Amino acid sequence: MGLKKKAKVSAEFSMSSLTDIIFLLLIFFMLTSSIVSPDGLFLKLPGKSNPTVSQANPPDIAIKRNGTYLLDGKPMSATKLDRAIRNLKKNNGRKKLDVTISPAKNCPVEHVVTVMDIAQKRNVNAILTTND
Repeated sequence: MGLKKKAKVSAEFSMSSLTDIIFLLLIFFMLTSSIVSPDGLFLKLPGKSNPTVSQANPPDIAIKRNGTYLLDGKPMSATKLDRAIRNLKKNNGRKKLDVTISPAKNCPVEHVVTVMDIAQKRNVNAILTTND
């Protein structure tokens, strides 16, 4: 009786194709991921010491619920506010300019961030206050 032996199945696995796939995925994620850049706002958080304000009465930027900006009570748009802060800083001389931001209750955060972006761009200290 001529029984044929079955061919043994090889249990080996080729790792070369798996490493190729891993390298392709690595390259894909490296190319598609963005470099982390610090685009956030630099905030001075309160600490143990009291904050010092360099001016006796800093300009106040009030923000209404509808997005109207008021610089010391004078209504203006965001671009006019940017120009006004630039002029205030120029007139302030060498001192660091401080401004207070007073948003209305339930004011959208976007309006507050717009003012904070302007202050950061003009290198101005922005002090956020509550408007009760």
